[in-house]
Amino acid sequence: MSALPKSGYLGEGTGMLKRIAVLATLLSVSQLQAQTTDYSAPRTEYGQPDLQGVWNFATNIPMERPAAFADKAYLTQEDIAALAARTEAGLQALNEAGANGYNTFWLEMGSSKDTRTSLITYPENGRLPPLREGAPRISGGLGPDVEGTRPVRFIVGGIGKDGPEDRGLSERCLVGFNAGPPFTPNLYNNNVQIFQNRDTVVIMTEMVHTSRIVPLDGRDALDPEIGQWSGSSRGYWDGDTLVVETRNFNGLTQSFGNYGTSKDKFLTERFTRTDPVTLEYEFTVDDPATFTDKFTAMIPMAKVDGLIYEYACHEGNYGMTNLLRGARMEEKLAAEESGR
Repeated sequence: MSALPKSGYLGEGTGMLKRIAVLATLLSVSQLQAQTTDYSAPRTEYGQPDLQGVWNFATNIPMERPAAFADKAYLTQEDIAALAARTEAGLQALNEAGANGYNTFWLEMGSSKDTRTSLITYPENGRLPPLREGAPRISGGLGPDVEGTRPVRFIVGGIGKDGPEDRGLSERCLVGFNAGPPFTPNLYNNNVQIFQNRDTVVIMTEMVHTSRIVPLDGRDALDPEIGQWSGSSRGYWDGDTLVVETRNFNGLTQSFGNYGTSKDKFLTERFTRTDPVTLEYEFTVDDPATFTDKFTAMIPMAKVDGLIYEYACHEGNYGMTNLLRGARMEEKLAAEESGR
């Protein structure tokens, strides 16, 4: 696993090489053709738009617009050609160097006709809003342990090896690094399955098999004092769009990316089926304790003709046991060496 690079296309140095290796798309050209305004989604037996099935949210578009593109919202054909050449060279270099811990063969790779320079659509500069003064920026990664206190809020890496509480949430198999909410494309397993009945929608991610149960019956929100890892969601239909509003995050995860905590986050997600094979997924994060403004991103999801199989997260089982056992062995050997 690898932490999600902040942004970038090739041309922003090694960060882009990582981005290309991390973010990919399974969307075919036909799936990203211009959407028709007269499309009407099929209906369930309850008369609701049918969003059921498996959807893939991988993409080769960075979350934030690279600084090199400034106010350019879309790539030109010249940009695309240059990026394609550099991407091929970068991937070859990664394979030869064995970088990122994975051969790129196993990553979700592809191409698309979507020429946007960022997934973020608001603010108009395609970048995250400035942080509030004092909002924490949380470190973590696959390198050495970093300084910090329990509970560890970042996804991978850790602050020590005295116990499982010193390790990142993904290592402990509590949350997946791309499972959200909101969904943020990453290395692999960028799949989600939606189930529907009259009063409930279930959104199940492939990564760590997280399932969100979203009531549609107008019930009250949870007491603000009750916090949950994935928050508490309530949904409703806005025409053909499923709107899911999530609050009550427990504060034990970051707000977004490496920034803040989730304690005050309010998330709005919109799911709209725009053609037989495309589900438009848009989310807005409103967290005044972390960011000076809200921000919105849009990710097209592609219909998958297949099933989601169990993602057995071994790091939280024997992997964690061996990691802690190895640390104790290192301490024992160091003590024996110092006593000689």
